[in-house]
Amino acid sequence: MNLMMKHYQLIPIAAAVAPLASASLYGQSNLNHSCVLSPKLLSCSPPTLHSNASRLLDTCCVETYGGLLLSTQFWSTYTGLEAQGQKLPKDTWTIHGMWPDFCNGSYTQYCDLNRQYDPVPSPNTTNGLRNGTVVPAYKGANVGTFLEKLGKFDLLAYMNKFWINQGAPNTDFWAHEFSKHGTCMSTFDTPCYGPSYVEHEDVVDFFETTILYDQRLPTWGWLSAANVRPSNSTNYTLSEFQSALSKGYGALPYIGCSGPRYNNTVAGAGSRDTGFTVISEVWYYYNVFGHPREGNWIHLNATGSNSSCATTRGALRYLERTPGSLQ
Repeated sequence: MNLMMKHYQLIPIAAAVAPLASASLYGQSNLNHSCVLSPKLLSCSPPTLHSNASRLLDTCCVETYGGLLLSTQFWSTYTGLEAQGQKLPKDTWTIHGMWPDFCNGSYTQYCDLNRQYDPVPSPNTTNGLRNGTVVPAYKGANVGTFLEKLGKFDLLAYMNKFWINQGAPNTDFWAHEFSKHGTCMSTFDTPCYGPSYVEHEDVVDFFETTILYDQRLPTWGWLSAANVRPSNSTNYTLSEFQSALSKGYGALPYIGCSGPRYNNTVAGAGSRDTGFTVISEVWYYYNVFGHPREGNWIHLNATGSNSSCATTRGALRYLERTPGSLQ
């Protein structure tokens, strides 16, 4: 999907750029990770930012690697694979992923190439540059089979309903999200599971945790309650989306747009407004207490820019789903 790229600075670090990096981000032991015994510290709070945090904390129990978390969603109008039965759910935005940013808003990616399951890595190097370590394309069984082997058929069905790709199979998208983002979280590092680790349970846990937060974010409902609904004839203003989503979430999320820039449209000819004009995504920011799987979060305003959309009154389209694209 061409909407997967983020707008913040990429920071390459040793764990991200070492060829076939170790499965351990912090060199943890695979013993003694009883998180009930660990303090419920807030990610991005001073104790988790200490330069020796990995020695002072159990990084399997407190997110210390990417403590500024984002739950991200798409508004898509088609999948391109409708003929294969890959369609969009009614009256809801779909899952994009859960991203662990550093606390300053920068980020890294593809942190553990031993857990690289993305068949089409994007970008195809660990730092997004030509001089970065190449991320090898995964050629094994798709990640849906990981869920099947662990008996997670209900999870697989849910993901095929609400975590939808565009132009490629859903399983490719899920693999991308885990490989690019999930491997960069200290709390899903494989040593955290101890000596009884079962292959790919970290992948399943990342998917389930992503869904945990997504289920608390009824973007379509919050917008609908403010009379902001998909329409092929009505135009909207960015502030309408910001007001509705801030009211629902309690903090201002990032709102992303695609489509033509406003100053390249007929209505915006001669305007200085270079924002995009088609509503397409939203990112909700938060910190977490303890392990992200526990779901204890604090909502935050978006860091850096809070939108890529045009700000001119009536400049935005929130388009209806394409006929034949609904489940």
